[in-house]
Amino acid sequence: MMNNNITEMAWLDLTVQNAEEVRDFYQQVIGWEVEACSMGEYDDYAMNNPVNDSPQAGICHARGVNADLPPVWMPYFLVADMDASIASVTAKGGKLLTEVKSMGGDDKYVVIKDPAGAVCALYYKK
Repeated sequence: MMNNNITEMAWLDLTVQNAEEVRDFYQQVIGWEVEACSMGEYDDYAMNNPVNDSPQAGICHARGVNADLPPVWMPYFLVADMDASIASVTAKGGKLLTEVKSMGGDDKYVVIKDPAGAVCALYYKK
């Protein structure tokens, strides 16, 4: 069963209990610049390339919509058809770890586990 997936990474995220400490760690170790992203009552962080000011990754608090995410660097892979990709996950022995969640307007993502136990997210951008 082939689906129409796009093999591109949309984003890289790390969700942790101590986001400020981890943000500062990667800012010092890698040299990323920090941009706060308001989540209402707290900020998550976009980590930007200082050369071109482009976002490279996110460091997020394990709260709200991220409360159930594991504390691992998680790639978000861009897919052309979320429903077909989800069907492939389950047909090929993977598992959905979250429900499909909204991101911004019409964008959606779901966290999955592959048959070997590795975790990533599928991301659909409208």
